[in-house]
Amino acid sequence: MTMARARKILSKEKILEAQSRTKSNRAAARYLHVSFPHYKMYAKMYTDEESGENLFELHKNQSGRGIPKFLTNKGKTPDLQEILEGRVPIEHFGIEKIKERIISEGLIEEKCHVCNMTERRTLDLRMPLILHFKDGNKKNIGLDNLDFLCYNCYFLYVGNVFTGKEITAMEDFQDNTSVKEPTWELDDYQLEHLRELGLWEEDTYTSGSEYIVTL
Repeated sequence: MTMARARKILSKEKILEAQSRTKSNRAAARYLHVSFPHYKMYAKMYTDEESGENLFELHKNQSGRGIPKFLTNKGKTPDLQEILEGRVPIEHFGIEKIKERIISEGLIEEKCHVCNMTERRTLDLRMPLILHFKDGNKKNIGLDNLDFLCYNCYFLYVGNVFTGKEITAMEDFQDNTSVKEPTWELDDYQLEHLRELGLWEEDTYTSGSEYIVTL
């Protein structure tokens, strides 16, 4: 079955907010959690009324002024310890990437720290864990402030995992055409796992669509 990819719509207000908090177009795309080409398409759609230029051109910073070296092709990614100790601003990195590095470098054991759950999903071997900030401050990423909680324990001891609208969409038995079909995005790791299981056929892939062979 073919699943359509839902594209994230970026309003002019969202573009302007991202640009006010960043120093380059690439940083603005990271701030909005979208790909650079996706951001560029929308930023070029909107015009600055005062100068007449589009927002993409206005936010260019080719000299790299004010941008840390590690965010350019001239510098390497900082050591994870520098990030965790606050020597490098966390705003330059996605929490999901930091979470992956914490797990891959073995800094926090990959399990729920309340119920010790370690089960993995068969499809991609991912574990349903949420990075939990003990003091509620998501900028405080010192290791003593972090642990992992499974969805169940997070719900029981911290708060809701899903919004009310998301729960309604999952539970509603009626044919609700306003609810969009789920979007399946597979990364390289997931694709490789599916190939090993024999559940992925390269010749069925087409641009804009992804297929999983049903058994």
